[in-house]
Amino acid sequence: METYEDLIAAEDVLLFVNAAITATGQREFRASAAEQSLSLDFLHAYLLGNYRDLYTATLALDINDHNAARIVLNLLTTADAASAEQRRLEGRLIARRLAQLPPQRVYRLFGELRRARVNNRRTRAIMRDWLAARPDPALDAVKYRAGLKGALRHSHLTPPHPELGSFLFHSKHPAAYREPLLDAWRRAHYEQSALYQLPFTVAEGFAAKHGLPRGDFLAKIDPRLTTLERLRLQESARGAGAAPAADLGRMPLTRLASYVLGRPVPDRAARRVELDAALRSAARRTAGRQQGTWGRVAAVLDDSFSSYGSGQKRRRPLAAALASHYLLGALGEQYRGFWTSGRTDALLAHPSGPTPLGLRILDALDWAPDRLVIVSDGWDNAPPGLAAEVLRVWRTRLDPQGATPVVHLNPVYDAADFDVRRLAPGVPTAGLRNAEDLPALVELAAFAEGRTGLAELREHLAARTAAFLEEGA
Repeated sequence: METYEDLIAAEDVLLFVNAAITATGQREFRASAAEQSLSLDFLHAYLLGNYRDLYTATLALDINDHNAARIVLNLLTTADAASAEQRRLEGRLIARRLAQLPPQRVYRLFGELRRARVNNRRTRAIMRDWLAARPDPALDAVKYRAGLKGALRHSHLTPPHPELGSFLFHSKHPAAYREPLLDAWRRAHYEQSALYQLPFTVAEGFAAKHGLPRGDFLAKIDPRLTTLERLRLQESARGAGAAPAADLGRMPLTRLASYVLGRPVPDRAARRVELDAALRSAARRTAGRQQGTWGRVAAVLDDSFSSYGSGQKRRRPLAAALASHYLLGALGEQYRGFWTSGRTDALLAHPSGPTPLGLRILDALDWAPDRLVIVSDGWDNAPPGLAAEVLRVWRTRLDPQGATPVVHLNPVYDAADFDVRRLAPGVPTAGLRNAEDLPALVELAAFAEGRTGLAELREHLAARTAAFLEEGA
């Protein structure tokens, strides 16, 4: 039987998971970066101190990279507080999660460990194994030179190749390197053609040093561009007279939605067929086997002025809503999206106006869906409180059996409440960062209804942990 303490623990973990999915310590529409960071710091310290096992298990969930790195740092910094069994599981989860993080974030984490003087045997082993698994040490030496150099020093490791040691630690370089990438870096200091053999982020600095015209440089470096670099540079390359051909349909769905929203509205209208096809393709790929299995789906999507986000997270809430719109269209057998602005053309969405969530929820329920998903920051203000009242009446009077599941996904962390803002007590709410995580979050949101306790949540986390570790085996 669940005790009161168990229910509190379950709520605390769900509170933290919502924060770890949405919060990045950056400014939001209604909270400064300092407020975000202070609130997030408290949650990490609280969960680590009270529920270390559950805190560790969140590494297997769809939390964002910022908080995953923060959890790894905290676990390694407080290794003395863990039992031998806990350290074994933590080590496996940390290794698996580090393998998923972008390398620049991992090198930044290693730098934080060095500054915190965390240098125990487990930390050195984790760093050693991650560095040994890197597919191209020469690429890391060129692209992440300071990070690799610091990691090798801190973990007391010998570079995997003698030339890497010379490249990283000796001020005077040899006349030539046998490793092509290292030699290209050496020659790029005085030979323009050599820089086109380097990664784009490294070559860009050499291009500026040599004063190369931007258009010429982008045209020649095109074969070296990664998929995300190609997307990021597409518009600037067009302006410079060299447009790298980006296959938009292969982009991650939420990243693609951010790209689309970053284009001026007239440009989106002119490229409607291309952009809509790319978003639909990305949504179908994300839906996978679940495509068309969700029945009749309605979504209420927030494109009010607050969906702009902030200068640091520009249009991020709106991107989550747009990506969710296309993904739900792929998941549902039938689908309709109801935007708070009342507009019907999702591709031309832009932040504007108040947030009449209650009115749009009425419209969505009137369509008689099998499932209703609300994507909003939860600030219902036209009129205030209508959404909560509509949902209360719907759940208590019109649909007390819960025949039509309603889930609220919130892409914005509310620093003041240490959680994402909720619409109504009877409606489960989960944090949302990437629409790709939407199916898993809808499942996780069921735990937030208060009908399940710590035992069920532990089972869910154990299953996710086992699957997460198995994927990396």
